[in-house]
Amino acid sequence: MRVDRVELFVTDLPARLRRRSAGSGSDTGEPGDVMGKPVLVKVFADGLVGYGQVRPTGRNHWLPDTSLSVVATLRDYYGPLLLGADITDLERLWTEFDRTLPGNGPARAAIDFALHDLIGKAYGVPVHALLGGAARPEIPLEWSVSLSESVEDMVHASVDVIERYGISNFSLKAGGPAGWRQDVRMLGAVREALGADVTIGLDANMAWTVGETIRAINAMADFDVSYVEQPIHKTDFVGLARVRSAINGVALIADEPIIALHDVLRIVRADAADAVCIKLAKIGGIRQARKMTTIAEAARIQVNVGGAAVMSQLEAAAIAHYYASVPAQHMLDGAEFVFALAGVLADPLVPETDFAIRADGHVAVPTSPGLGIRVDDNAVKELALVSEVVTG
Repeated sequence: MRVDRVELFVTDLPARLRRRSAGSGSDTGEPGDVMGKPVLVKVFADGLVGYGQVRPTGRNHWLPDTSLSVVATLRDYYGPLLLGADITDLERLWTEFDRTLPGNGPARAAIDFALHDLIGKAYGVPVHALLGGAARPEIPLEWSVSLSESVEDMVHASVDVIERYGISNFSLKAGGPAGWRQDVRMLGAVREALGADVTIGLDANMAWTVGETIRAINAMADFDVSYVEQPIHKTDFVGLARVRSAINGVALIADEPIIALHDVLRIVRADAADAVCIKLAKIGGIRQARKMTTIAEAARIQVNVGGAAVMSQLEAAAIAHYYASVPAQHMLDGAEFVFALAGVLADPLVPETDFAIRADGHVAVPTSPGLGIRVDDNAVKELALVSEVVTG
């Protein structure tokens, strides 16, 4: 099966969720702001259509891609290379992408998702079957709690999540202007409110120094913090190694620096983290994620699946299929794509879906062919802010 057409859309997505982190603003674009809207890719081959979607935020200092830059990359560079290509020829295509325009993870992820969806539909199997099967057909979910200067607000938000969704894995945003001591107080208050049966991690998004990180983690000893994610600057691998050697019993996760395969290898060589955070939209999709996971498995470090800003059922499904393919011992519990699930927030492009959060805070991996998500093409047309067609 060969690709005969590629269609691109930037679709509207009303701001429905405000989630702050250190060093960045909200994860949702303002009304009328094209830069923070989802990009949908449709790849056509022999009468079948594969769908992929990403939502580049374009608002932070570690992922500069915008919706319009993704469209330009797909329209002018990657899209023409897809035309006439066999849908299973991913290795050759990615080599051509590297030669033509290196980087551009979100654009590559959208294609990767669409091709996996298309291949699964062609063979009549879910995407996880293409990856070796579902080692974990039910996925525990993690909730990312927005940064706030108010300890009470973060406590209230965490308690509300347990009561509404039954989730037992939490990532608390940290690194606010009040300093690390406030983060420690916040963690203690949330732990007291939630009890001992939930998993709590902190994500400081590079807001602390090496010394502050060591002091903060040592001060959290009584609060059973499971992990601390990217506390210092993404380029300071030596500093991460210093932190890791100075703490005991708290997993250190590297996130912002993990973009390419060699980034995982650098973490391993520096002995700088206990886990790497893999965000499919940032790194270029499922194919790249599996390669990164192999490196992590060989080095005996775990993988953490990030993506709290994901609000598309298509993108969340791609993450779910990847997560399901990784055995439990290699993965930190709690996949971070809950905001895209039915029962939490509705996806305007997927009005009918059973990809929904369960009462126990888990979600079942889709089992229909491809990604297992049914997109409403009429909704795509109605919500399209930008549309492009790539043909020969």
